Amino acid sequence: MSRSVETRSIPSPVTADDVDLAVRLAVATLRNAPAEGWGGKAGSLEWDCWETAEHLANDLLYYAVQLGPQSPPLDTHVPFALDRERPAAPPVFVHAERAAGPDGLTQVLEACGALLVAMVRTTSPRVRAHHAAGVADPEGFAALGMQETLVHMHDLAEGLGLAWAPPSVLCSRVLARLFPEAPDGADPWLTLLWATGRAELPGRPRLTTWRSDSTPRT
Repeated sequence: MSRSVETRSIPSPVTADDVDLAVRLAVATLRNAPAEGWGGKAGSLEWDCWETAEHLANDLLYYAVQLGPQSPPLDTHVPFALDRERPAAPPVFVHAERAAGPDGLTQVLEACGALLVAMVRTTSPRVRAHHAAGVADPEGFAALGMQETLVHMHDLAEGLGLAWAPPSVLCSRVLARLFPEAPDGADPWLTLLWATGRAELPGRPRLTTWRSDSTPRT
């Protein structure tokens, strides 16, 4: 997978098209996953690969529905009920049918991504909605969806033995929008992995805690 080169010195807004590209790349990559690998651990996570992909789909849908109400709540999320299939699994409010297999799971991921793309594309930039990382605008939710897609695909790629190197331009935009204090000058993908506690940077150890900032920049 080719990667374009872009620094974060002149950040560009995160768009619906960026989310669409990230999800399409993720789905195309996951379609090459070995069928027997989905029960294995996803990278450094305690979740297996199926649970991680299902969690990613839920994240994308979660961000989409926060923008759905005419007056989104600002102090809490839209109250979809969450559950877990096992105590250590991620909480989700939508499950993929296990009988549909990995192809069905990737369809669920693709569909949830499409809903976020549509909501970001059609929601007024003046709208604000709740998120734990800060009350966000549609661009903020787009950036959060991008972060989840790019980084959890790293986890999935490690667990499934796949190659995953997203375009630098996408990584740069996520960093500029969600991690404005992250160091500049290094490879944007490596910096995003560092900012989310998954890698070291030269002179900077791997983070044990981290937090994105989804509040609007203007």
